[in-house]
Amino acid sequence: MIEMLDGFPETVLAFSAKGRVTRRDYDEVLVPVIEAALRRYDKLRLYYELGPDMTGFDAGAMWEDFKIGMGHWSRWGRVAVVTDIDWMRHAVSAFRFIMPEQVRVFASAQAAEAREWIVG
Repeated sequence: MIEMLDGFPETVLAFSAKGRVTRRDYDEVLVPVIEAALRRYDKLRLYYELGPDMTGFDAGAMWEDFKIGMGHWSRWGRVAVVTDIDWMRHAVSAFRFIMPEQVRVFASAQAAEAREWIVG
């Protein structure tokens, strides 16, 4: 499940993932928000919290993630990923070469620092 988080500027899209993330989560929550924001702004930032109860992504969700990321590659500014999930931290590091320049992974205990960095 993906939920949108409040309290961020309009150019920072903030989401939290819990449980298993599906393509439906992307289709109903993430993609519409991103597409609407891209119509209003040239550059966006992404804040993404992946909590300890997050169990993974289904194949459709991974494909949608790839499409939205690569389809608008030049329009992403900073990306902050907040998680203590080891495999997710490693995945972000492994795919950093195809991500925007400013991608940082923060531990859950650093969530406040991540929020400051993403809006700074």
